[in-house]
Amino acid sequence: MNKFKVGISIGDINGIGPEVILKVLSDERILDICTPVIYGSTKVISYHKNIIDNNSLRFQGISSGDKAVLGKINVVNCWNDNVNITLGKATEDGGKYAYIALEKAVQELKENKIDALVTAPINKKAMNMAQFPHAGHTEYLTKASNHKESLMLMVNDSLRVGLVTNHLPLKNVSEAITKDKLKSKIKIFNDTLKVDFGIEKPVIAVLGLNPHAGDDGVLGEEEEKIIRPTIIEAKKRGIMVMGPYPADGFFGSGLYKKFNGILAMYHDQGLVAFKSLSFGDGTNYTAGLGFIRTSPDHGTAYDIAGKNIANPSSFRKALYLAKDVYHHKIAYKEDHANTVEHVSIEIEEQPEG
Repeated sequence: MNKFKVGISIGDINGIGPEVILKVLSDERILDICTPVIYGSTKVISYHKNIIDNNSLRFQGISSGDKAVLGKINVVNCWNDNVNITLGKATEDGGKYAYIALEKAVQELKENKIDALVTAPINKKAMNMAQFPHAGHTEYLTKASNHKESLMLMVNDSLRVGLVTNHLPLKNVSEAITKDKLKSKIKIFNDTLKVDFGIEKPVIAVLGLNPHAGDDGVLGEEEEKIIRPTIIEAKKRGIMVMGPYPADGFFGSGLYKKFNGILAMYHDQGLVAFKSLSFGDGTNYTAGLGFIRTSPDHGTAYDIAGKNIANPSSFRKALYLAKDVYHHKIAYKEDHANTVEHVSIEIEEQPEG
């Protein structure tokens, strides 16, 4: 049986991405659970291998993911250029080659040459310098998957925090929260908890936008006009969703522990709480794409790039999450197929008249 094949985009070559990738793959036990395929360059990987000072680490260059060798660390050479690596700096080259690697990895993910994708961090300034036309990975992957909406989901064990809006200036958040958008995010969240996380009857909490969840309209009308009506509609469609909850009290009281998923209205509302509770151990999962993508919950960390002190635990968890979701999807598909087959047999066996 073929082992789970995970693609890894190299991210910004001037940041800690290549370092944490190689630190995780240095553990030979990783090769027992997956076949890693790094999208980048063997030259760049060799450069960063010298930083972590691991002479025993071996990898091999391949032309595409479907050529990956089981039990080996594989590297798809996405370019042949000689690259200028400027550790700890946002440069056009850093953005350019991160973009090239990401495009190649996503192309092969859509062609089923790999089973999932783990993306190493990119830097928004460097990506802008390289003419990357998206706010981040999530927005790029949503367009690449031909889906109108996806869900940015931060995961750490039983804590799962999704976002209604992603990389958006705070002044634009309110107008971006519509009933249609919120309805779509709730549905994606419910579906991914069932299919990707194996939770049969998920319960989702929705946070309010305003302080005290609007305080009955005194501190804002979004809760009463948009959020609460959408929650009621979702309940009528059989989704177990509750709220809106004031974000501060919700996390401060520990109420978050009672839910399978938490839907926040904007980036910092969800991620400040998430990272306070699980910084360094969390992962980012993009739900609703039709394929599997995870990433660590940290950025390029230019300030420590090249110092061999980056903590690889979040990247390791991102890889494990990709594997777990892959197997949950297979199990759900098999269970669903068995249910459909069982129902069909029962219908066929009904007596006439």
